[in-house]
Amino acid sequence: MSLKHPRTILVALDSSPKASLVLAEGVDLAQKLGGKLVLVRGIGLHHSLPAEALNESPTRVPEILERSDREELSQLARDVPPELLAKVVIHVGVAWEVICRTADEENADLIVIGSHGYSGIDKVLGTTAAKVVNHTNRSVLVVRDKPAD
Repeated sequence: MSLKHPRTILVALDSSPKASLVLAEGVDLAQKLGGKLVLVRGIGLHHSLPAEALNESPTRVPEILERSDREELSQLARDVPPELLAKVVIHVGVAWEVICRTADEENADLIVIGSHGYSGIDKVLGTTAAKVVNHTNRSVLVVRDKPAD
């Protein structure tokens, strides 16, 4: 790594409470490695759409979802030192596909993603983290919950 080409760390953030833990891990890595962060979120169609989307044309729904999630990611991004933040990327689509595609587009050196540790059907179908690990050619750091003391 040269100073002219800092590492790009893609941090995949969902809307779970764990997102701030995943972001903190990405910030820590960027500070240690001299890298820049790209925050990304893939937005699927929620089973509870914002009320404004119910009265709009279906073609406007992705725009409404992106705006809502962009506001949420902007709140999280406030905890990132400005010199570490390269950009925020939000796309409507299947989360793991959005993450993998964005990692390629941004030439990410590392993807940081949270593990929810689900059980049951998620173990059969696979979590977003597992799908990213299995479908990307990038290195992936899966952030787990901190163990209880």
